Amino acid sequence: MKPVFRNWAGNQSVTPAEVRSPSSAAEVAQAVRDAAARGQRVRMVGTGHSFTGVALTDGILLRPEALTGVQEIGDGRVRVAAGTPLRVLNEELDRRGLALANMGDITEQTVAGAIQTGTHGTGRDVGGLADQVVELEMVLADGSIVTASEGDLFDAARVGLGALGVLTAVTFRVEPAFLLRSVRRPMALSEILSTLDELTADNEHLDFFWLPHTDTCLAKTNNRSPGPADPPGAFKHWLDNVFLENTLFGALCAVGGRVPAAIPTLNAISASALSASTHTDTAYKVFTSVRTVRFLEMEYAVPRERLGQALRETRDLIELNDWRITFPIEVRVTPPSDAWLSTAHGRDSAYIACHIYRPTPNPAYFEGVEEIMTRLSGRPHWGKLHTRDAAYLSTVYPRFGDFTALRDELDPHRLFANDYLDTVLG
Repeated sequence: MKPVFRNWAGNQSVTPAEVRSPSSAAEVAQAVRDAAARGQRVRMVGTGHSFTGVALTDGILLRPEALTGVQEIGDGRVRVAAGTPLRVLNEELDRRGLALANMGDITEQTVAGAIQTGTHGTGRDVGGLADQVVELEMVLADGSIVTASEGDLFDAARVGLGALGVLTAVTFRVEPAFLLRSVRRPMALSEILSTLDELTADNEHLDFFWLPHTDTCLAKTNNRSPGPADPPGAFKHWLDNVFLENTLFGALCAVGGRVPAAIPTLNAISASALSASTHTDTAYKVFTSVRTVRFLEMEYAVPRERLGQALRETRDLIELNDWRITFPIEVRVTPPSDAWLSTAHGRDSAYIACHIYRPTPNPAYFEGVEEIMTRLSGRPHWGKLHTRDAAYLSTVYPRFGDFTALRDELDPHRLFANDYLDTVLG
């Protein structure tokens, strides 16, 4: 019986013709040549944290477990195998007194999966993971192994969706390890909307969560600190990050799933329980979070100046339709990126992420929010649910035509294609 690949959320699955676990670029190249000879397609998956079908294939599916580890380090750079999980990279860098300047809040992803789908985090001055990449090693459709550190291939392949080749190694720019001072406090949504410019200008990293059916947000600001470190104790860490944000929150989601009418009350109770806290810790420990409650997610990047309008319209849409939404809406910001298919390409960007408890999907909610975001020239996260196609995406990415032309040149027979790429790239 052939193995089935399923993503983390359980909403995407595929039964490939063959599964391989290459341990080198040469073995990846052999898999690519074999797929071409058989008339099959080939893709490398990560750890399945994308909600879309971006990684799926009915041909040869490459698993990343054997293609891991730090390969080279020095001169402000670290080269790692493409299948290395971000949590392993963080730990290895910290052991050597080094760190990434910015990252997202999930660390189970592989480095290749994270950059190929545009994982971004939040930052005033430093962009997402793709903006910290200085070199890529990849296998092209002809089976050749190439490296790129500048030029069109580099700018296209950093957020390449796996459409241009299979990444086998990634070199990141790193810096001496540093501390972040994290301040968490409840704020009214109305206050945040009126002070967005100040909040984004005054803090290196801003992240806030709005609880629907309330006027309450949990605002998180992270800024570099000379120390000393003042990490939360073991019990405080467990209470906030394991029990409150996962165990208890999961229980509330389950109750809301059974009794939707109770959700506004449950959210009000959650809002009243929020409290201010401050701690200083190693950067990657502040950037990252534990997420065990399964959900579906849609996220759009809009021009930074349209964030207030997007949030107000989303709030009004929820109230107008009387939807019952348990999960907070998360908001983050990034500076412009020069990667062609980065959701922040060429503009200061704000991200609005909407989540739904996995057992109780609400397609109408995502559809309604998506209408708002696309009207505001929004760009969907490549790894999160959306319904946009090449016709729309070509209007919001200035280098979209250049990307598809390069794809035509490098993979004319669509060895790396799948149904998702057929939709979003044409």
